[in-house]
Amino acid sequence: MTARFNAISLIVSDMAASVAFYRRLGFAFPEGSEGSDGSEGQPHAEAELPGGIRLLLDTEESIRSFTPGWQPPAGGGRHSLALLCDTPAEVDAFYAELTGAGCKGEREPWDAPWGQRYAVLGDPDGHGVDLFAPLAAQERE
Repeated sequence: MTARFNAISLIVSDMAASVAFYRRLGFAFPEGSEGSDGSEGQPHAEAELPGGIRLLLDTEESIRSFTPGWQPPAGGGRHSLALLCDTPAEVDAFYAELTGAGCKGEREPWDAPWGQRYAVLGDPDGHGVDLFAPLAAQERE
């Protein structure tokens, strides 16, 4: 028997806000995931990613339904999602678009010493979302 990596799961406090955020990033969540009738949305939503991997969102209430007493961890997160952009300019433009729309900017775009244009956003629950693109060789020198 072999286990295969299939999904990334995030616990969220506000399904509607999280679905809206990840849709802005290009994730295709089904309509109604956020609660089309003004409700708080579904307790679980998923978007299929290229290669068959899925991004899963589960509400805190959903987690408590099978783990009573669960509480969100205190302090900063220990994970982030990293999204590859086509060019360094796209990192800048995407970051500006998202922060201009009210998304939380954690770190403005910069040329990282490891050879990438990099920026960091926070989703509605503080999960890190990194935007990056390779720098051209002359930009690193």
